[in-house]
Amino acid sequence: MTDVAIPFDNTYARLPDRFFARVDPTPVAAPALIALNRDLARRLRLDPDRLAGPEGIAVLAGNRVPAGAAPLAAAYAGHQFGQPVPQLGDGRAILLGEVTDRDGVRRDIQLKGSGPTPFSRSGDGRAALGPVLREYVVSEAMAALGIPTTRALAAVSTGETVRRERPLPGAVLTRVASSHVRVGTFQFFAFRRDPEALRELADYVIARHYPEAAAQEQPYRALLAGVIARQADLVARWLLVGFIHGVMNTDNMSVAGETIDYGPCAFLDAYDPAAVLSAIDQLGRYAYANQPRIAHWNLTRLAETLVPLLATEADEAVAVAQDALAAFAPRFEEAYQAGLRGKLGLLTAREEDVALGQDLLDRMAANRADFTLTFRDLAAAAADPSAHAAVRARFDDPAAYDAWATRWTARLAGEPGEPGARREAMRAVNPAYIPRNHRVEAVIEAAIGGDLGPFHELLAVLARPYQDQPAHARYAEPPAEHERVRRTFCGT
Repeated sequence: MTDVAIPFDNTYARLPDRFFARVDPTPVAAPALIALNRDLARRLRLDPDRLAGPEGIAVLAGNRVPAGAAPLAAAYAGHQFGQPVPQLGDGRAILLGEVTDRDGVRRDIQLKGSGPTPFSRSGDGRAALGPVLREYVVSEAMAALGIPTTRALAAVSTGETVRRERPLPGAVLTRVASSHVRVGTFQFFAFRRDPEALRELADYVIARHYPEAAAQEQPYRALLAGVIARQADLVARWLLVGFIHGVMNTDNMSVAGETIDYGPCAFLDAYDPAAVLSAIDQLGRYAYANQPRIAHWNLTRLAETLVPLLATEADEAVAVAQDALAAFAPRFEEAYQAGLRGKLGLLTAREEDVALGQDLLDRMAANRADFTLTFRDLAAAAADPSAHAAVRARFDDPAAYDAWATRWTARLAGEPGEPGARREAMRAVNPAYIPRNHRVEAVIEAAIGGDLGPFHELLAVLARPYQDQPAHARYAEPPAEHERVRRTFCGT
């Protein structure tokens, strides 16, 4: 069998051995290709036709280690639901190696569900088909929405059964990320009181993700500030599309500023700031509106690990960390308010805009208005007064919308630009299509039953979230009451 040519250059594998465990994927019985992201493959300088062939499928399934790969399971720790866990690590994922894409950006190529590792903690190291398809759909949808995220390169069925609550078909996901370094990676060495490894990890992250920090007078302070800024922007963008990560443990926060680890994630249907869909988040720690607070909490844990690097005196180091963390809230608010202003069609900023946007959200929550479609319909109403009828129909009490719309219309009257241009600008930031929870569950159940058609159709629709697609209009609609998904699951 001829190797698939993958131009690996594996910098993480050149770090000291205590950063990872070297382990090969475990072969599977009968691999078959479910999906291949051909555009992404080409961006990674890979041949999609070769990847879709027998030798490529063998690599994607973990049955063959390609030339130049350096398979490893990364070590990390974390706080899970607020509780410290000194050792976690890749328990069902193996990093094959790194490539540099056509834009000159280094990317990890990782297999998820590729068998047990020394970090598996008695787990089987495998993945069921459902979670693999969920991550494929949602991560690719997030990419199409313009939100920093890991990507799905391929999904392969294994021909094997995994046992969860019920026997399920197995699968392997090939995931691509800017890196898989997490807040929990820093915590792993902090828990072990290993300052040498912490410094080496920090230097690695600076070189890979924040090269501008190296030239700063305080490079580790600049590193912390960079991670804080990216996370503030990322979480703001989550909220602006109604995304709920579902399990924001520190081991699920990438220091590169990408959305990572799509487990019990979900999107809002009706707007509800207290929404919790994750079955494992029983106390609502990671509710939709809590996500900025939790991001700050996680970043505080990162800052704690960096204290030995921030200054020679402990008090001074803590003060440096606190100063950096103080930038999170204003950075998040600026990003979120700018995004909300754009969703409302406001090109200029006025002090009263914050109250105007929040008032709409409060009225949406009280009236169970669909988050995505309310804003999408507002785009039409910004250019055509008759289109207000569609927006008010989203509200249990349409009069609640009318009272707000009067103020919004008056505010738009003071804006520059033509109504038609405003409508198009709003449509460019207010998607029509998101991965509705009931749609994702439906394609998973169909796939478990052997029908992958709905999965591929949903992927195609979500690839163009900001465009009207009349032939697929049903994918934009919220669920009927009997279709509502009230709980999502991580699948481990």
